[in-house]
Amino acid sequence: MPLPIIALFITAFAFGTTEFVIAGILPQLADGLGVSVPAAGYLVSGYALAIAIGGPALTLLTTAVPRKTLLICLSLVFVAGQLACALAPGFASMLLFRVIVAGAHGVYFGVAMVVAIGLVPPERRGMAVAVVLAGLTVSNIVGVPIGAAIGNAFGWRATFWAMFGLGILTLAAILALLPNQKGPRAEPPHLSQEIGVLGRQQVWTTLIIMLMLMMCQYVPFTYISPFLQEVTRLDAATIPWILLINGLGATLGVYLGGRLADWKLMPSLIALLVIQSVVAALLYLLSPWPLAMVILVPLWGCINFSIGTPLQTRILSWTADAPNLASSLIPAGFNLGIAIAAFVGGLIITSGLGYRALPLVGVASMLIAAAVAARSWSVEKQSGALPPLRAAEA
Repeated sequence: MPLPIIALFITAFAFGTTEFVIAGILPQLADGLGVSVPAAGYLVSGYALAIAIGGPALTLLTTAVPRKTLLICLSLVFVAGQLACALAPGFASMLLFRVIVAGAHGVYFGVAMVVAIGLVPPERRGMAVAVVLAGLTVSNIVGVPIGAAIGNAFGWRATFWAMFGLGILTLAAILALLPNQKGPRAEPPHLSQEIGVLGRQQVWTTLIIMLMLMMCQYVPFTYISPFLQEVTRLDAATIPWILLINGLGATLGVYLGGRLADWKLMPSLIALLVIQSVVAALLYLLSPWPLAMVILVPLWGCINFSIGTPLQTRILSWTADAPNLASSLIPAGFNLGIAIAAFVGGLIITSGLGYRALPLVGVASMLIAAAVAARSWSVEKQSGALPPLRAAEA
């Protein structure tokens, strides 16, 4: 894989770590800022909403900026944001700094995906997307536990000082490894063209599938700890190990999805969606048995992320002539889906159905997604339409 994509992976790892590390230091942070733990939780939801809302808006405002320059600026925002969080005097300022970093996060992943697929030949685009996306999964396996350990040992501010150091590394990687744009920069697509590509059925149907994927993944995952303790009867000390193997499965899934996207994208995607509906059904049926869950949870995580890579590759392929807004909708859509899924899961629990019913949402959402994907692919084949870059080459 080209070194510039490794630089994009490192920066994705940094943004992923700073988004999720809060969960590991939430009690200490709440105590240090003088707020309750539920109130401190707004640092998580606020970050996600800032990505969903601010990412697309900021992307449109920066379309004329050369991509390397923009990525350098986003890395600088990350570095400054971690420094500000380390020195934050109170909760309000901390929330403000997190929102600013989240805006850069939302722009970064859209731009990074576009840059990544531009660095490799068409047959390698799926794997390029997978490598960037792997930064998020690896951050959960490596970055978040290390960040939480630093916070537990030296205080929550030390976590952000460590993130500040990581930010310096990402900035150096972008400066050293990402090539400068060669030749005259093409005129950025007009806003009407950016919005117009969203009307392509391949794009909006993929966004629907993405929302269904988040329902399958985050309705159970948001409540995975109480689910495993109350339904599966696992000891609380076992939960981190289950989450670790789930993260390992997710990382494997990213690379599997990249391979499948480069091989046969739509047949692979439809098959994965159907398989995941079966896995979700097994999560419901076998949830009282610990051994079954030790096997099913990482398998479920693996397939979740193997689906995510083809989805992003498909959107990027079909918006290559006006990628800015569409690519920013990828992280926005994922984070909006996370927020909706957490809300739906809460409704299911408070309605009296209990934790065990949560995977049933995944069964329904994956079957809907498979039907949407199959219909989209059928319409595409009947029309004979080609993605913009392939059409230009034909």
